[in-house]
Amino acid sequence: MTETQKLELILGNSNKRFSGVTSTMLQVLPHQQKLMSLAVMGKHHLPRSAPYMSFSEVAKLCKKTLPNEKRRIFHARRNDEMIQALLLQRVFGAKIIPTFTSTAQRQHSNFTKWLMRQMDGIITTCSAAGSYLDKPADVTIPHGIDLQTYYPAEDKKAAWAALNLPGEYGIGIFGRIRKQKGLDILIDAIIPILMENPAPTVVIVGETTPSHQTFLEEQLEKVKQAGLSERVIVLGKQPFSETPKLFRAMSLVAALSRNEGYGLTAPEAMASGTAVLASEAGAWKDVVRDGVDGSVVPCGNVAATRAALTKLLTNPTKLAEMGACGHQLIKEKYTIEQEAAALCQYFRELQNKFS
Repeated sequence: MTETQKLELILGNSNKRFSGVTSTMLQVLPHQQKLMSLAVMGKHHLPRSAPYMSFSEVAKLCKKTLPNEKRRIFHARRNDEMIQALLLQRVFGAKIIPTFTSTAQRQHSNFTKWLMRQMDGIITTCSAAGSYLDKPADVTIPHGIDLQTYYPAEDKKAAWAALNLPGEYGIGIFGRIRKQKGLDILIDAIIPILMENPAPTVVIVGETTPSHQTFLEEQLEKVKQAGLSERVIVLGKQPFSETPKLFRAMSLVAALSRNEGYGLTAPEAMASGTAVLASEAGAWKDVVRDGVDGSVVPCGNVAATRAALTKLLTNPTKLAEMGACGHQLIKEKYTIEQEAAALCQYFRELQNKFS
């Protein structure tokens, strides 16, 4: 019997463009490999160590069940991957158990709803995403954080000083620069605070595409008019290797999106030992404990954001304690290893159910 014949799990990987979905799959993949024999259908962005199979190879392999007569799991994260699963099953006779992870926080199209009804298993990642499903998901499995990459600084003051930025500490906002991400909410809320408090510096990290350049310039003009240009620093797009260092160096990370699919920014900051100010978008209201790991505010609410910032920034010691609490929570409940284990446990339950 060959190793290929033992494969239990096929992961969809249909998108040639690198996306958050791709990143999630790649991060959890090596940990799943330790628990289940798997292959990825689609070679886009795969490391050389990842096992890859083509559509035709999967179709041929899955005409037969596993040696123990159990069917293989096909895990889709996109619509076209659900379509691939159905083609494999209904056209090519593949003996698979198609499953789908739904993270979208919006009303699904009728076609997407139909596709999901054809799946044998539905996973969601948080309560907000689950609320948009016609019927409850079989299981909720939150995304995990890699604590080998995101971990607290030994000395946050030294980490901040190493950045050679003005101010005594940093308030970071991470992600692509666009209105959806709430940079304008942070700017409008914090300008009066910066005018009275000389200690914090706002650090903006993320790519600005041409279509959103005007939005960024509008925010920076507000800062300029307030005489605070030296207190709001735009670092722009940073290499992936630099982002964890920046998370560690901040004393507070603002995650103020108007909407998110899941949103890894807040839990990555928490894992880095940094307090968070998060909107209720994505999974953040599930993950962030208001008053413990930071603060949670309504989406798009400048007044509430300003009030939360004022409270958070008046007590630097408490801010550090919140960062430590956040790290401990991620360590206990939201690691990448825990995500992989939960997924593989669910897949084995499906194999037992449908075999």
